[in-house]
Amino acid sequence: MEMTEMTGVSLKRGSLAVEDNDSLTPAEEAKRQKVSEGWLTKGQDGIDNNSPPSCENVPGLPKVVSAGKRKKHSGAPLQEEEEEEEDGLSEEGEEEGEAESFADMMKHGLTELDVGITKFVSSHQGFSGILKERYSDFVVHEIGKDGRISHLDDLSIPVDEEDPSEDVFTVLTAEEKQRLEELQLFKNKETSVAIEVVEDTKEKRTVIHQAIKSLFPGLETKTEDREGKKYIVAYHAAGKKALANPRKHSWPKSRGSYCHFVLYKENKDTMDAINVLSKYLRVKPNIFSYMGTKDKRAITVQEIAVLKITAQRLAHLNKCLMNFKLGNFSYQKNPLKLGELQGNHFTVVLRNITGTDDQVEQAMNSLKEIGFINYYGMQRFGTTAVPTYQVGRAILQNSWAEVMDLILKPRSGAEKGYLVRCREEWAKTKDPAAALRKLPVKRCVEGQLLRGLSKYGMKNIVSAFGIIPRNNRLMYIHSYQSYVWNNMVSKRIEEYGLTPVPGDLVLKGATATYIEEEDVNNYSIHDVVMPLPGFDVIYPKHKISDAYREMLTADNLDIDNMRHKIRDYSLSGAYRKIIIRPQNVSWEVVAYDDPKIPLFNTDVDNLEGKPPPVFASEGKYRALKMDFSLPPSTYATMAIREVLKMDTSIKNQTQLNTTWLR
Repeated sequence: MEMTEMTGVSLKRGSLAVEDNDSLTPAEEAKRQKVSEGWLTKGQDGIDNNSPPSCENVPGLPKVVSAGKRKKHSGAPLQEEEEEEEDGLSEEGEEEGEAESFADMMKHGLTELDVGITKFVSSHQGFSGILKERYSDFVVHEIGKDGRISHLDDLSIPVDEEDPSEDVFTVLTAEEKQRLEELQLFKNKETSVAIEVVEDTKEKRTVIHQAIKSLFPGLETKTEDREGKKYIVAYHAAGKKALANPRKHSWPKSRGSYCHFVLYKENKDTMDAINVLSKYLRVKPNIFSYMGTKDKRAITVQEIAVLKITAQRLAHLNKCLMNFKLGNFSYQKNPLKLGELQGNHFTVVLRNITGTDDQVEQAMNSLKEIGFINYYGMQRFGTTAVPTYQVGRAILQNSWAEVMDLILKPRSGAEKGYLVRCREEWAKTKDPAAALRKLPVKRCVEGQLLRGLSKYGMKNIVSAFGIIPRNNRLMYIHSYQSYVWNNMVSKRIEEYGLTPVPGDLVLKGATATYIEEEDVNNYSIHDVVMPLPGFDVIYPKHKISDAYREMLTADNLDIDNMRHKIRDYSLSGAYRKIIIRPQNVSWEVVAYDDPKIPLFNTDVDNLEGKPPPVFASEGKYRALKMDFSLPPSTYATMAIREVLKMDTSIKNQTQLNTTWLR
């Protein structure tokens, strides 16, 4: 079996926007699980792209990937904040006048080489193709714990006599809804809101009672006579806790407490979507549950569960929301749990491909039969000149001044102007309050750390850093583990190729064991795992064990003592398969003339009765349509990288694309 090593790539004009399979959240790190097709401890892929949420925003990038010269090679729930948040600036407007181009900024970013991604498993010649910015060219369907692929194919509402009439959505005026929302969220000093009943009837009063109670959880109602007129008076039932705990007595006992539904979304990650839904439903985000997060740059379909919100109310959101669709409603006894999914199914279109039919056939057969190296993708390491793994390394070293400096110091790279000004203020004054005033958005990592420093002082950085939500803090150390793992798997493949050797590790149940000389022929490369460093893993019994030790020693870490003074930052470690073979792989090459036409139907297209596209036998362009399923914690970018033989880093794609455009 032949391996190749990437030595160069070139790009053509186009756009690479990819969505990766979800990995489990840091909440599950606490469970100390070790077995996975991928890695069962991580920062979730769904706080966009597996990096702690910074104030920075990287726009969609125009780029296309293609193969260049190669040589053969021998052998991670929202933390609620009490204070009011200032509105952030718009996504586009702030930076339009900035002189430095995005390509210039990204020259300071990471390449695959920087994070240990250097090998390929296949021997085919790479070719170029465009993964368009069109979201319809990249579709992700969640695979549930029963192995069923989630589809949105039913918008009907379960019949339930307990549900109020549709009038509850229209009986209140916009002004009344505004007053009730302010009362519900304690935004004014009123203790109640009175709604006059015009055209008073018992039926009308009943609908108003139902509307207030269902649309504004936490509010109770009563009817009062005032000067011969009837009023429905809304008031708080049980203080602020009522908002988080939907009314128990208003939910039929015979109905499951959770409404499960399929969420179809475009250009929103899962947490953003839940924030939007909770805002429209006027509930807190923590009453929603899901099995995995989906990233932003795609169309995604997944199952969501919500506590004591009716299918009727959820379906009403279809009339209000753009780029969302909710359906396949059912009532269940239990919520969903993170990590219960089996993976995700991807449908990906690579447009304007240059490969011959034979090249495509070789590439896709290799993906189907051998697979790809299970690297952690570029999203895990950040987009600026300060990679997230460097912060993780400083945390593990207990170097808290360096942690603070790495997060807050000025750096080159793609960042919003207000974040640049915040960093400059910090460098100049070391005054957390002054730097914080430069930020219109306070809930990013930088804003949270500055708020912590203002609260606890510069001599208590540990407590200040602790203000950042736990999941986001753990993403930094998971990024360092991923960085080590990527480098070690490249060394393993360089040293021993794609066959098992004595001293490699395999899993028997949840336990890692060594491959002995006499058992080598009983295993394939798809059985081999390698550890993420931690106190509860074993390392291979060959040269790569020394490589682990040397790498951690160079980083001033003791591989024999991965326990940290702060328990949260103690790494137990985990095992990750080094090669992933996708399931349900299929593909076809289609011809087309119009680059704007969709090349397959989405679930919404099918619901609307749109006929599938018809392709001519010949056309101006050719596209590769790929379908494949991946387990949790694996990266679709790495599968696409193996097919095209490309560098997936933003830096490489952007700079080469800019060169091509000149």
